[in-house]
Amino acid sequence: MDQDNQALSADEIVQLSKEYTFFSWSVQSQVNPIPVEKADGVYFWDATGKRYIDFSSQLMNTNIGSQHPRVVKAIQDQAAKLCCVHPGNTTAPRALLGKKLAEVTPGKLKKTFFTLGGSEANENAIKIARAYTGRHKILARYRSYHGATYGSIALTGDYRRYAVEPAMPGTAHFLDPYCYRCPFGQKVESCKRECISHVEEIIQYEGPDKIAAIIMEGVTGSNGLIVPPDDYWPRVREICDKYGILLISDEVMSGWGRTGKWFAVDNWDVEPDIITTAKGITSGYVPLGAVIVTEEIANHFDDNYLFAGLTYSGHALACAAALATIEVYEEDSLLENAATLGNYLGEVLEDIKERHPSVGDVRYIGLFSTIELVENRETKDPFPAAVMAEVKNTLLDSGLFTFILVKDIGTMIFVVPPLCITKEQLDEGFALVEKALEVADRKVK
Repeated sequence: MDQDNQALSADEIVQLSKEYTFFSWSVQSQVNPIPVEKADGVYFWDATGKRYIDFSSQLMNTNIGSQHPRVVKAIQDQAAKLCCVHPGNTTAPRALLGKKLAEVTPGKLKKTFFTLGGSEANENAIKIARAYTGRHKILARYRSYHGATYGSIALTGDYRRYAVEPAMPGTAHFLDPYCYRCPFGQKVESCKRECISHVEEIIQYEGPDKIAAIIMEGVTGSNGLIVPPDDYWPRVREICDKYGILLISDEVMSGWGRTGKWFAVDNWDVEPDIITTAKGITSGYVPLGAVIVTEEIANHFDDNYLFAGLTYSGHALACAAALATIEVYEEDSLLENAATLGNYLGEVLEDIKERHPSVGDVRYIGLFSTIELVENRETKDPFPAAVMAEVKNTLLDSGLFTFILVKDIGTMIFVVPPLCITKEQLDEGFALVEKALEVADRKVK
């Protein structure tokens, strides 16, 4: 056996990966990846045999947990039969998945354009919205992430947009319903929902007759997990209807049971005109994204050319994985588990906030939550990067993996476990989180 085919040690995996591959959103010299060897459910193991509990579902995508046998088998069976066909042809998995998506999405959403991920989904949603309305502007929020491709990064409101500017023209941004750090200076008891009236003000400045769509994450994800007030989505829906603007819900991260519903907008009984999604549609087992539109929008393209195309659109292997994944959501009652354990998770987080001076705020809906850490509760200053590095290292050393936000916009520990997690496993993970919070507590000013 030659050297290239021999098993690699943990150090060799890391060394070769760093020397020959790039890691996203990072300074390459500072990257320290875990060499993952295997996974099962809510746990994974590195190449040295160390076990981690996964409190972020990898990148908020392995919603059903890792290596579910039914999905693995569906992928194996489809691979043995047919992996890929020309996207102008079709397969049984593609046909059945399209029908299933029409069933689980809200309202009149019916027809799907398949992509390979969330960025491509949002990219094609832009094209569809512009073609259907004849307008060119797209509005999005500042605390948002919609992807890294040309159009989706222009919609993105955060720091990840800067490196590619000037980006796609025709985008405008508005402020967020971030109650903990209200950009309008309001308190909960005196709030007049300036975050909503502000949207309509921006529409007037940009020109209602020029705006094709407003796109928002169902619940803001990696920019702080901002759960909107209950009347936010319904009132934005009303504003869109008033001006003939399409409403797009980006459910890449907040969809697929994460909030205890199929999609986050279902929590407020809102029917968007377009849903974009990825991640949990296959639980990350095979890359797949989707743009799902209403029948009315779909009918426009019966006689008008659809300027959208991808070599791997409707990929047979991906569609088979998605069908099996959706069956797991249904048959394993994962949405119900997310809702039930979400209530318990909320109680735990409120208790943690009460006991730890480093915790400024906790936000949660279903199994989608974050702990916002602050250096001072009065000033709400985020912690320096060095302190958050200690917090992260404490978590990793104790065997817990999760997403940590370390930016000027906030310092946070995300709690976004697979939907198959049990109460006992949640408690196991929170015991490790509390050890890390003790580190932060000692740094409070």
